[in-house]
Amino acid sequence: MTFNAAAGFAILVLVVTIVVLLATTYNAVIALGQRIDKAWANIDVILKQRHDELPRLVEAVRGLMGFERDVLDEVTRLRADYRPDDPIDRQGAIAAATTSGVKHLLAVVEAYPDIKSHDNVMALQAEIARLEGMLADRRELYNDMVYHFNTRIRTIPAVFIARPFGWAQRPFFKAAEAERERPEASLEV
Repeated sequence: MTFNAAAGFAILVLVVTIVVLLATTYNAVIALGQRIDKAWANIDVILKQRHDELPRLVEAVRGLMGFERDVLDEVTRLRADYRPDDPIDRQGAIAAATTSGVKHLLAVVEAYPDIKSHDNVMALQAEIARLEGMLADRRELYNDMVYHFNTRIRTIPAVFIARPFGWAQRPFFKAAEAERERPEASLEV
């Protein structure tokens, strides 16, 4: 084998290796992007179910909580602000604020024994609590997929092809400011 043939073979092996590496990297990033989209779609399904249940809960307690109207109005306003076509970070912020409002509403419901005694309120409260739990699980999965995607596109070799393919970091689903605040609790009786 001559020197030119050996050099040509080495170059061919190098080119094939680079093409295979880039192809597998491309496929891996695309698969992660699809997993993120699927995880967000699963969150969106739960948000839709929660948005369908909220008006029923608000109506069930509206007449029983006349002087807590601001809590009901806030939950209703937040529900109306949610737009599935908004960017994910805006959807996430509205959903997190709605979660905070729902938690406040459920805490207020807990404070009124006459409201808690209504079976329909209790059933709606249980359903919303179930949906909130599912939403928390799906947020965690979404954020895990975003973490893997963002890490992948910032590491070699994907970092070299990220810009040409338009790969940019995806936003995490973040908690609302109100959810980060330390709750007030008193042990005094």
